[in-house]
Amino acid sequence: MVIVGVDEAGRGPLAGSVYAAAVILDNSKKIEGLNDSKKLSPKKRDALYSEIKEKAIFGIAFATNEEIDKINILNATFLAMKRAIEQIKIKFDYVYVDGNIYPFKDFKGEALVKGDSKIEEIMAASILAKVERDNYMLNMDKLYPEYQFFKHKGYPTKLHKELINKYGLSPIHRKSFKI
Repeated sequence: MVIVGVDEAGRGPLAGSVYAAAVILDNSKKIEGLNDSKKLSPKKRDALYSEIKEKAIFGIAFATNEEIDKINILNATFLAMKRAIEQIKIKFDYVYVDGNIYPFKDFKGEALVKGDSKIEEIMAASILAKVERDNYMLNMDKLYPEYQFFKHKGYPTKLHKELINKYGLSPIHRKSFKI
């Protein structure tokens, strides 16, 4: 049975896109050390990110802050997930999504709470989505250095809120989010 694991990164931040990844692992190309991306060091995540991209079939996609503001974060997350899964060009049998809502009508599957701790395909998707989003936020830091995105990646930290109060919202801030 060919399984796709799907996860997202970036639902909670005040700035930036929400990212999602969909991953099919090849059982003949074992990847050691997979885990929920939040439980891995940045160095380990980066190493696994490269290995997953080398050994797996995957799709990575995002929904922009404008899309988040227009359709809300939940629907934007599902849109990013749909875009990621649509990049998978081989036939698959079942989709596991991390979370408590299964967003797909066209694919057989289910949502699993804490799926990123249970299913290796979701763990791999978690890592791809997290590293892609972190890299995106590091690029946004170069465009908007006054917000120090390299420190907080857009999450609602005390520092980030202070910088928003000082500079106002940047073009990548989610205007529909309470600051």
